[in-house]
Amino acid sequence: MKLSAKQKEFWNNANHRWNIKCGATRSGKTYLDYFLIPKRIKNAGSKGIILIMGHTKNTVERNILAPMRNIYGKSLVGRVTGNNTVNLFGRNCFVLGADKACQASRLQGAGVEYCYGDEITTWSEAVFNMLKSRLDKPTSLFDGTCNPDSPSHWFKNFLDSDADIFCQNYTIDDNPFLSKSFVDNLKKEYAGTVLYDRYILGKWTRAEGLVYPMFSPDIHITDNFPPFKDYYVSIDYGTLNPCSMGLWGISKDNIAYRVKEFYHNGRDNSLLTDEEYCDKLEELTADTDVRAVIVDPSASSFITAIKRRGRFPVRKANNSVLDGIRNVSSCLSGGQLMFSPKCKDTIREFSSYSWDTEKGSDTVIKENDHAMDDMRYFVSTILKKRSK
Repeated sequence: MKLSAKQKEFWNNANHRWNIKCGATRSGKTYLDYFLIPKRIKNAGSKGIILIMGHTKNTVERNILAPMRNIYGKSLVGRVTGNNTVNLFGRNCFVLGADKACQASRLQGAGVEYCYGDEITTWSEAVFNMLKSRLDKPTSLFDGTCNPDSPSHWFKNFLDSDADIFCQNYTIDDNPFLSKSFVDNLKKEYAGTVLYDRYILGKWTRAEGLVYPMFSPDIHITDNFPPFKDYYVSIDYGTLNPCSMGLWGISKDNIAYRVKEFYHNGRDNSLLTDEEYCDKLEELTADTDVRAVIVDPSASSFITAIKRRGRFPVRKANNSVLDGIRNVSSCLSGGQLMFSPKCKDTIREFSSYSWDTEKGSDTVIKENDHAMDDMRYFVSTILKKRSK
């Protein structure tokens, strides 16, 4: 087990009730825990349960259990069963998601000997508050990781309290095992955004100003298109609110070009029916062979209308806002998103799509965001997965 200086410090000193690693992405925070968790389970008493928590059970599997299974094998790291349990190193442990307040009720009545927490800043505060009262054994303790968020985030307030906390803060440069080219590219991709402060420098920073300050007409607008390998359409559906559709061509080197778009505001113009929007979709694509249409999953009636026509496969969009913004930011900074000068509404929205500084958490102002939303659907659902 080869550890960085920061990881060794945590291994030797994380013996408090709350032991937290907070900071940059890819800084080595979680890697250490693949070895720490078995140690904690081995030393845990038998009077309370062992609990592994994350944003959802799926993220626990992806971020924690699957990598540990690759290290130790299936016999020591099992799979989560239907009753939310998993066998870890001979001990029956519970796995719970923490993204919704209703999950707090699952902790009621349970005494917790040891809890590991992944992505804590994505949790519901109600779940975390319930967990505090469940760590009720003399030797109970908690290990956890998180990326920084807004300085007013509830977990930052907890870290600043006088609770028994051992907390480390990581920057990306605290991980000596990353390649220099990867670190340099990541810094370029997040440069100029709140994500640089959080995911590179590990700072708790407020989101302010434009959401995509890296967008530049001189860089990202072009009418010089290469041959396209595939075409997709992304749609943010609206009736009174604007409906935005974008036709995307993807080149062989995986750069996406927004070739043209349709944008209709029902508040300023006549309302259109689902069938009329389907007509507009067919006009937008003309004779183009589109692999799929990506639509906000809440637009059920419109999705049904598209499917009824039988021309386009439909995929429900990944609608995670903050993860989507991070994906779009990365693609813009990496030169992976380009726009035709004909896409005037998308270009217009770039100049006004802003963070809401009146809110305590990261929230965008819900104005001038419909082309921004359909672009985010496309990037998160199609482009980022193709890149991986």
